[in-house]
Amino acid sequence: EITEEQYRLIEDCLPRQRGNVSLTNLQVLNAILYVTEQGCKWRGLPKRFGRWHTVYTRWSRWSKAGVLDRVFERLQHAQVVRVKIDAVSLDSTSIKAIPMGPALKKNGPQAIGKSRGGWTTKIHLVAADSRTAIAFSLSPGNAHDAPEGRELLNRLGPTAWPIHLLMDRAYEGDNTRQLALDLGFIPVVPPKQNRLSAWEYDRAMYKRRNEIERLFRRLKGFRRIFSRFEKLDVMFLAFIHFALIVESLRYPLA
Repeated sequence: EITEEQYRLIEDCLPRQRGNVSLTNLQVLNAILYVTEQGCKWRGLPKRFGRWHTVYTRWSRWSKAGVLDRVFERLQHAQVVRVKIDAVSLDSTSIKAIPMGPALKKNGPQAIGKSRGGWTTKIHLVAADSRTAIAFSLSPGNAHDAPEGRELLNRLGPTAWPIHLLMDRAYEGDNTRQLALDLGFIPVVPPKQNRLSAWEYDRAMYKRRNEIERLFRRLKGFRRIFSRFEKLDVMFLAFIHFALIVESLRYPLA
C-alpha cells in the first residue's frame, strides 16, 4: 500500500477534500492500487476499501481532470533534475484489449486497432532508465511505430545538451533519424540489413536499450495495464500514469 510518508510527497497535487467525506484521498489511492495491480472489476473491490462506487467516481473525476498527469509530472521532474540524463530510449509495446469491437468510437478517443493479435493498443514510451518515464502516448495496435515515435519526440522538443537516443530498427527510417538530429539527439539505431548505405552506431551504448524493456516489464506487472479493459484512452492513460506514480514512490532515486 501507499504509506503516509509516500502520500505526503503528492498530497498537494490532489484535490483538497471538503465537507464530510467517507474516504480520504489516501484510502482511495490504495483502493485504486488494488484494482490496478489485481485487474479486478470495480464492483469486485474488497469491502475493506469502502464503497466501490465512491472510489470509482473519484477515480473517474481525477482521470478526466488531469489530476494524475500533474502528480506524474511532479515526480518525474523531481527524478530527472537529480541526474543529468545522457541517454533516453524510445520504444513501444502492445497491449491486448478485451473484445470490444462493438464499443469502439463512443464518447471519446480510443486508440484501439485490430492486428494479427486481435484488438490491441500500443504504448509508446520515452524512458531515461528502467524506472523513469519521460513521456508516453497511445496508438492503435495496427499503427506503425515510427510516426508515433516522431510525435513523441516533437512533444519533447529540442534538448538542452546532446543526448543519445536509443531506438530499435522500427525507427531507423531517414525521417525519424533526421528529426532526432534536428532536436539535438544523437540517434543510436542499427540499420536494417537491406540498407545499401549502412552506418556505424555505438554498440556499447545501444546495450542500454534493455532499460526501457525492463520498464515495460514493470508496467505489465500491473494487471490493469497488462490487458486493456478501458474503452476510453483517457481512462487507460490514467492507469498508466498511476502505475508510473506508484513505481516512483516505491523506488525514489537516492
